[in-house]
Amino acid sequence: MHAFDVLGDPVRRRILELLADGELSSGQVTAVIREEFGISQPGVSQHLRVLRDNGFTTVRADGTRRLYAVDPTPLREIDGWLDRYRRFWRPPLDALATEIARGKHQKHRPPIE
Repeated sequence: MHAFDVLGDPVRRRILELLADGELSSGQVTAVIREEFGISQPGVSQHLRVLRDNGFTTVRADGTRRLYAVDPTPLREIDGWLDRYRRFWRPPLDALATEIARGKHQKHRPPIE
């Protein structure tokens, strides 16, 4: 499955968002996803399996719990693919940063009398 096919699903994107903050048990992930999306525990398990099988997450056993974490490798591949398109948004963002800095600079200047 292509990386964008994996990330095209909003449930899987949300799972990655949760895991980006740190390792979580499958039960913790399931609780959030069930509440937000209303899908069953087996459905959440399927999404976790897709993420794991496609390299987006790692899983380790901790007693009877399964702990999931983000594996950044496929995200780096996506970042590399996106690099070709950064030229479309980088200049406007750089211009915005310049304007913000200019506004902060003017804000701290003493008033002209």
